Amino acid sequence: MLHSILHSLDKTFSFKTASAHCDIPCKIYDPSTAQICALSMVRLVDLINEISDKEEMTTDDHAQLVRLVNEKETHGTKLKDEIRVIWGDYFKQPQIDKYPDIHTLVHQLMMQTSKGKQKVNREETIKILELVNDFATIFWETKGVATYVATCPYPPSLAVVYPKLDAL
Repeated sequence: MLHSILHSLDKTFSFKTASAHCDIPCKIYDPSTAQICALSMVRLVDLINEISDKEEMTTDDHAQLVRLVNEKETHGTKLKDEIRVIWGDYFKQPQIDKYPDIHTLVHQLMMQTSKGKQKVNREETIKILELVNDFATIFWETKGVATYVATCPYPPSLAVVYPKLDAL
C-alpha cells in the first residue's frame, strides 16, 4: 500500500532519482573503527572474567555481566560491518591483484569474530585483533601509507597497527 502511494506521488511530481554506489563517501575508509572494536572485545572479555571470577555475584554483578556480554556482541557486529564495507567497496581489482589473499583474510576475520562473539575467551578476541591488524596493514599499503606498530594507550594495552600520517 505504502509503495503504491509513493509510486503515485512519484508519477505525479516526477521526483529526481538519487543513487549511490558506496556505503560511505568515496575515499573515506579507515580500519581504525574495526581495530577499536577488536580492542573493546578484548577489554570486555577481561571485565566479564573479572565479574565471573567472584565467588558470589550480586544482582548488580549479574546486570553488569549481561551488559558487558551485550556490548561484546555489539562490537563484534560493528567490527564485521566495518571490515565488510571496506572490503566490499574499497578493494577493487588493482588491490586484489596485489593482495590476492585479501578474500581469505576477510573470511578468516569474519569467522574469528563469530568465535569471539560466541565465547568469552581472551585468546579468541586477541586473534581477532591480530587479523584486523593484518587487514589494516594491507589496507594502508594499498594507499601507499607506511605503518608502525605501537601499544594502544588504554586497556587492554595491546599492539595495534597505525598509519604513519606524518609521512604524508
